[in-house]
Amino acid sequence: MTRCKHMLKYLLIVVFLIIGAYLIIQGVRCKKAVQEGRIRLEEYGAKNIELSYGKMSYVDKGKGDVILSVHGIFGGYDQAYDTCADFVSDYRILAPSRFGYLGSNILGNGTPEEQASAYVELLDKLGIDRVYVLSTSAGGSIAIRFALDYPERTMGLILYCSAMPLTEKPVKYAEYAGPPEFLCNDFAMFLISPLFGPIMGMDSSTIYSMTPVSDRKSGVVLDATVTNPDMARNFETYDIENLHVPILILHSKDDRLASYEDTVNALTRFPDYTFISFEDGGHLMVGREHEVHEAVVNFINVTSIRKQSD
Repeated sequence: MTRCKHMLKYLLIVVFLIIGAYLIIQGVRCKKAVQEGRIRLEEYGAKNIELSYGKMSYVDKGKGDVILSVHGIFGGYDQAYDTCADFVSDYRILAPSRFGYLGSNILGNGTPEEQASAYVELLDKLGIDRVYVLSTSAGGSIAIRFALDYPERTMGLILYCSAMPLTEKPVKYAEYAGPPEFLCNDFAMFLISPLFGPIMGMDSSTIYSMTPVSDRKSGVVLDATVTNPDMARNFETYDIENLHVPILILHSKDDRLASYEDTVNALTRFPDYTFISFEDGGHLMVGREHEVHEAVVNFINVTSIRKQSD
């Protein structure tokens, strides 16, 4: 019995030492990743603009028709720009940080309606009349809201593994749809990054594009409490059947974060859409970059021809 107790004690000490070593190593790696993340952000050359309610940070590169990139959760101007970087040789990419992300203030309650109105103010300040709105993930509700509220400013709507509207008003829904607030910091997210694959179908290295998480926390919490539940909470205000803009919908069947099934079900509500699905690629469309690029360019070309003939 005494020998068993000594063995158990020894094992516990070893386990605690391993855990302690892991935490120390991850802490060092996290600190380095945050430092490198801040350096990486400086390379985007983001600009700041003062709007009526406060500041918005954005990247503005390229020439031609404008693609307004609406990023997802844990994003910012970097994620918004990276999503559209392949298009910068052909189009002007406008990639703002949404409310609470990387240097952007929050207007009012930060609703999708308010975020869409902030985009319009940004466009007015930059002298941009109309845009193609491209959204990913949690940005979907803002992009759809923009197209509904400002069809005269929307040349086309591109939903890229995006949140989608429901087909009917839900009896109940998640009031908080996002990661727990206590996880919204650099160290916690770094610790759980090895689980990104089995849980979200994304490589653990994705954490490096999310750091510094601390600079995105306000946006993440806003998405979880306001943005993500909005199409359920305010179902009646999303009159999808009366969208008056052409729509391109792209989605991977193996997307673990934005349901492919929900996207297919929502198609019945869109009046003028093109749907392209992929067998794989996950939430980030990994390995599908060429096909996505081809689909978006073709959509913009066809839409431009249609508008010229109207």
